Amino acid sequence: MTKSLDGKSIIVTGAGRGIGREIALLCAAEGAKVVVNDPGVAADGSGSSASPAEEVVEEIKKRGGTAVANFETVAEAIPASRIVKAATDHFGKLDGVVNNAGILRDMIFHKMSVEAFESVIKVHLMGSFYVSHAAARLFREQESGSFVHFTSTSGLVGNFGQANYAAAKLGIVGLSKSIALDMNRFNVRSNCVSPFAWSRLIGTIPTETEAEKARVAKIQQMGPEKIAPIVAFLLSDAAKDVTGQIFAVRMNEIFLMSQSRPLRSIHRGEGWTPQTIAEHGMPALKSSFYKLDRSADVFNWDAI
Repeated sequence: MTKSLDGKSIIVTGAGRGIGREIALLCAAEGAKVVVNDPGVAADGSGSSASPAEEVVEEIKKRGGTAVANFETVAEAIPASRIVKAATDHFGKLDGVVNNAGILRDMIFHKMSVEAFESVIKVHLMGSFYVSHAAARLFREQESGSFVHFTSTSGLVGNFGQANYAAAKLGIVGLSKSIALDMNRFNVRSNCVSPFAWSRLIGTIPTETEAEKARVAKIQQMGPEKIAPIVAFLLSDAAKDVTGQIFAVRMNEIFLMSQSRPLRSIHRGEGWTPQTIAEHGMPALKSSFYKLDRSADVFNWDAI
């Protein structure tokens, strides 16, 4: 069989562990040359280590693939641009970017520090922008390229204690759609993936109650390797007509997620006042209100 990524050069950020690692391994197995980017920080963004990225590169080489390690942070513009330069320096070109890098600093909203909010936004949202922006110029010149950004149902649906993470992940959806719209004329694609998989970041979920313990036990059955195939597909030429979409992956299930569109409308010929909105407008709309659901409330059946 022909490998789906033969001859392509791919960047995977946060590729030293978990989902990123599995994506890097599969992309290499599918014929891509891979920049394995990971500064080796802890789940909260502290510290650094070259080992995670180097170990993935070594594994790829053992399997007969081609890869290079990169340890730059995505959270600052200049270091992020050097990730893109690593691809062109080592492989002569760049065909795809996977914005997977992330950290977590979970806290209930009224207790969340400004630093905790900003640090998560910097890595997830700003990091996705910085790397994509550096790559976009190359993609525009060569009139080809694919971005795969990682979002989350914490942003798409909701979750407790993750205002920073949810804001970043929903921001990434807007970023991806804007890239898809702006760069479609240059044959550049941009899509989002929302993963359900056990990783060290998911390992920060509290397990204080029996219900929480049961939920985590179910998530632990969902390996990160289940996420990699759709990412490899979206990077491949087989996905040339797929752009501006949001996919969720849970074990062997792939979901096409909805995007915001009007649900219901009201109008009043003479216009509205605060009083008539209260008396007539909101009662007419209320049956279509969204509940304060969390991701687990919406995806409330066992993974297949």
